[in-house]
Amino acid sequence: MVQYKWIALSNTSIGVMMASVNSTIIMISLPAIFKGIGINPLTPQSFAYLLWILMGYNIVTATLLVTFGRLSDIYGRVRLFNYGFAVFTAGSILLFLTPGKGNTAAIELIVFRIIQGIGAAFLFSNSTAILTDSFPYNERGKALGINQVIGLSGSFIGLILGGILAIINWRYVFLVSVPIGAFGTAWSFLKLKETGSLKRDRIDAAGNSLFAAALTLILIAITYGLMPYGKASTGWGSPYVIASLAAGLIMLMAFIFVELHVSSPMFNLSLFKIRAFALGNLSALASAIARGGVMFMLIIFLQGIWLPLHGYSYSSVPFWAGIYMTPMTAGFLVMGPVSGALSDRMGARGLATAGMAVVAVAFVLLASLPFNFYYPEFAAIIFMMGIGNGMFAAPNTSSIMNSVQPEVRGVSSGMRSTLQNAGMTISMGIFFTIVIVTLSTRLPSTLSSALSSVGAGILIPYLTKLPPTSALFAAFLGYDPVRTMLSYLPPSLTASISPSAINAMESRTWFPYALAPALMNSLSVSFYIGAGLSVFAALLSAFRGKRYINPEAMKHAVFDEDKAESTNSQAGLPFAPGKRT
Repeated sequence: MVQYKWIALSNTSIGVMMASVNSTIIMISLPAIFKGIGINPLTPQSFAYLLWILMGYNIVTATLLVTFGRLSDIYGRVRLFNYGFAVFTAGSILLFLTPGKGNTAAIELIVFRIIQGIGAAFLFSNSTAILTDSFPYNERGKALGINQVIGLSGSFIGLILGGILAIINWRYVFLVSVPIGAFGTAWSFLKLKETGSLKRDRIDAAGNSLFAAALTLILIAITYGLMPYGKASTGWGSPYVIASLAAGLIMLMAFIFVELHVSSPMFNLSLFKIRAFALGNLSALASAIARGGVMFMLIIFLQGIWLPLHGYSYSSVPFWAGIYMTPMTAGFLVMGPVSGALSDRMGARGLATAGMAVVAVAFVLLASLPFNFYYPEFAAIIFMMGIGNGMFAAPNTSSIMNSVQPEVRGVSSGMRSTLQNAGMTISMGIFFTIVIVTLSTRLPSTLSSALSSVGAGILIPYLTKLPPTSALFAAFLGYDPVRTMLSYLPPSLTASISPSAINAMESRTWFPYALAPALMNSLSVSFYIGAGLSVFAALLSAFRGKRYINPEAMKHAVFDEDKAESTNSQAGLPFAPGKRT
């Protein structure tokens, strides 16, 4: 008979893989989705839709993770995990059925993505806790490494499926998650059992409300900070953004005050007194901020500059950018399970610290590359970055989960996932801002020079006033950026330009050479910031202390199904938690 721990690993891995497939398949299929619902993705209003489709999912997931983790410690991790599969699948079906057109359809997509985000929050807040419950302390690193590798492989599957299905019908992109979710729902309901220690307690309504509201306001402010405000290229000066950030920070301070004074807090802040827990989470946050937005910037760089320079059409660059980023995935696939298994023997400090140091070196090497780089060199650097992240992820997660007592594993897993998701959103806010501001100041001069060189100087007063995001996201979404910019101009003006000038501008090399000087400057700044944050994460990891395993976390017993069923009525759960010995 298959040991229960492997059943738990298979269930949680299906959930992680489903969410990963969904993330990359949507990113690669956005051009087809926007065309399918019939809106112009390059107008200012549609740019807001684009950001919300990409970031709204992360916002709602990050907001709910700790709350769902706390609820799972009270009512059962498996029960809430099952809800996650069902809700995520329902969201996928709604996305497939999106009834509207135009702006209405875009809003519907955002709402249905939020429903998926709720399901993902159920899954992510409980998967790590379920694995920790199911595996003994000296095998958790290996299990977490395998789980994360399967999740990352889903990202690659999503790229391939997105490139194929988007050509056939954009709705099929959302249908992919339905059979996976249906199977996962049935598999988890039939096979997963409560094996963790649960504790009946009151729900901290004030703490939950304050935390959710605070995170929501902060993350929404970051999202709207990336949108133009008035004549400014970003919205950080908007009174609404400033007010949202201030209100969110005030609520976060109020949350800390409430948690220190209620008898049954949503999150026991004393857990941060555990050095392995506190520094493990903080290093994970720094790592997420370092890599989240920068990875997105790399994809934009490939799509806007490198791939067109090497003969790829703009309609094909979303797919090929994903393919050319696979060495990073390969590095993680190689090192993830190995580092997890090694951490079971030697602890997390050395592996996680070395991993972040490797990532820092990779960022510095990326900053030194020219815009028309030699691909094998680029591939080696991002493979190295994948190796570093693989060395860090599983050992760090195992260290965090081993440091807490069993009855708070759900909320601890939720806090870890919250910091990671919030870090990714913060990262996108930071690095998008750097790129937008840099392009706003430098792109007009480089674009003016490029226009003059082909005899189209008459267009300078017009094209240099266009939002820098229009050209950048045109390439990201698979549109020809030059034709997009020209479409904003009066036909009488473009008719006055010589055909040779138009042909030169519409060649695959003109725009990349015009964009490269401005974009590379912002990318170098982003890479150096990423390197600094990775060094900071390495230092935090190094100071986590010697290997620490909570005494209660060392207890492990094989799941006893008969005993669980006999105590079902007492626990009030589908399956009562088993005991450790």
